[in-house]
Amino acid sequence: MTAPLILPVDDLERHRVQRRTVVVLIAGQIVSGLGIGAAVSMGALLVAAVTGSEAWSGMAATMNTLGAALFAIPLALLARRRGRRISLTTGAVTAALGALAVVVSAVLDNPFLLLLSMAVLGIGSALNFQSRFAATDLATDSTRGRDLSLVVWSTTIGAVIGPNLAEPSDVLGRSLGLPELTGGFVIAAAAQLLGALLYALALRPDPLLLALGPHRAVPAGPERRAARGLVILHRNLTARRAVLATSLSHAVMVALMGMTPIHLMGHGADLTVVGITISLHIAGMFGISPVFGLLTDRVGGRGVILLGQALLTAALLIAALGSHSNQLVAIALVLLGLGWSASNVAGSTMLSGAVPVEQRPATQGTSDLLMNLAGAGGGALAGLILAGVGFSGLALCLLVPVAVVSLDQLARRR
Repeated sequence: MTAPLILPVDDLERHRVQRRTVVVLIAGQIVSGLGIGAAVSMGALLVAAVTGSEAWSGMAATMNTLGAALFAIPLALLARRRGRRISLTTGAVTAALGALAVVVSAVLDNPFLLLLSMAVLGIGSALNFQSRFAATDLATDSTRGRDLSLVVWSTTIGAVIGPNLAEPSDVLGRSLGLPELTGGFVIAAAAQLLGALLYALALRPDPLLLALGPHRAVPAGPERRAARGLVILHRNLTARRAVLATSLSHAVMVALMGMTPIHLMGHGADLTVVGITISLHIAGMFGISPVFGLLTDRVGGRGVILLGQALLTAALLIAALGSHSNQLVAIALVLLGLGWSASNVAGSTMLSGAVPVEQRPATQGTSDLLMNLAGAGGGALAGLILAGVGFSGLALCLLVPVAVVSLDQLARRR
């Protein structure tokens, strides 16, 4: 008879802390996602109202994305110095201040301050991205993908419920005597403050500081330069391939998803059809991410990234050939979300496993920076491509970055 497996006390303690950490991160993602979802759904409308021009409405998402990119590395550096608890708490409080600044901007009817506040609110997105990496600090090689994907999956709840709070939040704003469309940002501020309280009180012991152990000291001099994210990526092929996959997949997703409402409305679809299509896309992005996490643990990140690129290819071909059909465009958007989910979960898991724990915060922050910049660039170029060659042409053009990722993953390791 085989004796039961008994883990050393240290391993048992790490396992207990890891389970508690994942639960706290999931709760934080749900709370913060509710607030961000309620705010982002009203952001474009508020920018259009304050600026007096619908042409500026797209700047809400653009500034949010740029803000997420801007804060990615500072949050990572803070995590490396003080731990995930301080980093996530600081990020949530800053996001709450950004949401309140949006309300003040609307009261003052100041477009410049409004756009700047939207960028500060973007730290909420950077916070969500860092949360998925926090789930890997104490994870083992066999559970890293699962734990990361569970935190990604929890975003679904806020992403789906948040936009549906638009009308109740507007009623709340009017009851407080605030300008129209600002109630969602009041909810966002309250949700982020609740998330900050949750991180501050419940994320103990700190998973990153516990994982760092004897490596807690911050490098100095030449060692600090060697620990920078770009330097690490230059020296680490696996990490570099993981970042390339997540960044280009994110750019493809943002480019096609961002232009879909314009395409559908131009072909006679109403707002209900547009809303259903985007909701299905979001469900694809987050709904089955744990499946991709388990697959990553079993077959490795490279195989799941290639699966993600295959799903993206199918999405782009259906969008190109079926652009005349609202139903086929909806199917394409679901596959687009699934392809993004597989690539993001597998790439993020691969990145965390490719570098030692003391290098992870810097590398993860750089990865999020590059991913958000790629998304912003993809969204900006998509409008120009759409104007030039239409929706079908845009989908075909986006096959190029998919091919780049696929060939990079298939290339023989040097």
